[in-house]
Amino acid sequence: MTEVGSLEAEARKRKERIMQMRNRSMKIEGEPPQKKINSEGSAPVFRSYKPTDENLKKVTLPLPEPPEVTDQVKEHLEAAKPQPLLDEVDLVNLAPRKPDWDLKRDVAKKLEKLERRTQRSIAELIRIRLQSGDQDLATMVEANMAANNVDDED
Repeated sequence: MTEVGSLEAEARKRKERIMQMRNRSMKIEGEPPQKKINSEGSAPVFRSYKPTDENLKKVTLPLPEPPEVTDQVKEHLEAAKPQPLLDEVDLVNLAPRKPDWDLKRDVAKKLEKLERRTQRSIAELIRIRLQSGDQDLATMVEANMAANNVDDED
């Protein structure tokens, strides 16, 4: 049974907070409209509905006056104006880059390693051919050149 008492106390506190919030909002809006029309309780407050009954017309809220926003708009427009650039413009940053520039940058180190390995393997193949064959270097080079020329023509 102690839970029921605490729940009721919490409900009362909640109602008090809601009433305080309503009072604060009414103070901000100005004079509250006539709330009670009949003895049963409070009547609804009409903001956008225009009732035809005279008793309900008393409950309607007056149309709020729109605030002056010209000053705020001027401030926003002035803040949006671009500031003049005093620094020199770097043309390198303005020039468009090729779409694959970042790929080339990232792959450059790997390509350097591969190029070194390729040169080493070519040199080793040449050594092996020279050691295995009875031909001298000049005839080997001429044979390779002739083979490359035939491949290029095709």
